Amino acid sequence: MAGQSDPNLSLFSAEEVEFIAEDEMVEIVPNLRMDALNFICGDFGPFFPQMATQVPLWLAVALKKRGKCTIRPPLWMSVEKLTQVLEAERDSQRVFEQLPFHYVEISRLLFDHARDDIPDVYMVRSLVEDIRDVRFHKVETNLETLNERALALKINNLSAMEVNIVRPFIGRALQAFYKHDSPELIPDQERISDRRPQVANNAARRHLRR
Repeated sequence: MAGQSDPNLSLFSAEEVEFIAEDEMVEIVPNLRMDALNFICGDFGPFFPQMATQVPLWLAVALKKRGKCTIRPPLWMSVEKLTQVLEAERDSQRVFEQLPFHYVEISRLLFDHARDDIPDVYMVRSLVEDIRDVRFHKVETNLETLNERALALKINNLSAMEVNIVRPFIGRALQAFYKHDSPELIPDQERISDRRPQVANNAARRHLRR
């Protein structure tokens, strides 16, 4: 769909959405003993060899890069589960299967940094891509039902990336409908921006993790 090829149509870049997804918790199995790690976002550990524990995805990737753990893929990242989801997505043009809100970003990070920890990784990657494509096609189909009488559009179980792509388009489409029917009800965005006070933002920016 349009947002997939034109990043300017999305509210956030793919990197920014991925950055947010790095706070999702995953399970790791350390291969050595380590003291607890203390961060602003919380304390994790202590870690003991072969004893599974939960950590944020960004920390799991960092430890994996240093050879200090293996990452256990989430239960939904199995061939059996993904096959069931794909079949269900294809069977219904209206209903979206429930998946983790950041399933696209989580799977991408694990494919990039922990592919040796994922059983049947090539099949899992193919299924995730098929599910993503089917869901985007269904989103497009739902958007085709929009008309000038629509006040809102409700689609359940969308993922973060899907919401990021769809939300700006829906907002512009509904605004165009309203402006066509009742232009006096739609505020002039340029006039609003001229009246809005300009506030300097000197706050320190948070850098994306790499």
